[in-house]
Amino acid sequence: MNRLSIRRMEVHDVPQVLEVERASFTTPWTTDIFYHELTDNMHAHYYVVVLDDRIVGYAGMWVVIDEAQITNIAILPDFRGHKLGEKLFQHVLLTAVKLGAIRLSLEVRKSNIVAQKMYRKFGLVPGGIRKNYYTDNQEDAIVMWVSFK
Repeated sequence: MNRLSIRRMEVHDVPQVLEVERASFTTPWTTDIFYHELTDNMHAHYYVVVLDDRIVGYAGMWVVIDEAQITNIAILPDFRGHKLGEKLFQHVLLTAVKLGAIRLSLEVRKSNIVAQKMYRKFGLVPGGIRKNYYTDNQEDAIVMWVSFK
């Protein structure tokens, strides 16, 4: 039977998280960025999805005063379509609320309709466009946000 858990990311998780990162993004974060986020950024909160002792996804956010910003969220391609992203995103949203956030925002590729639909399930709505946001192909990002109060 598959055992699923979501827990706080730890430094020793970075090699497995990098596998998810590289499989998910055309301009992946580096090892150094993850180490910095986990050890030096007091606003950073990162979580991993673990399935049978294997990290299959992760998400990160910054919480500054009462604002939460999703930095990234990814699930290994072979594990997409099983609601793991939804479970992870829900965990992050609930954590943001517990940490005192009254609103949360994120950027999502204009072409990533699947992600946009998922975010809408949690009450996020489009709030603007960041032109040429993604450096790999200059695609626009849609800014989505939700208010908790």
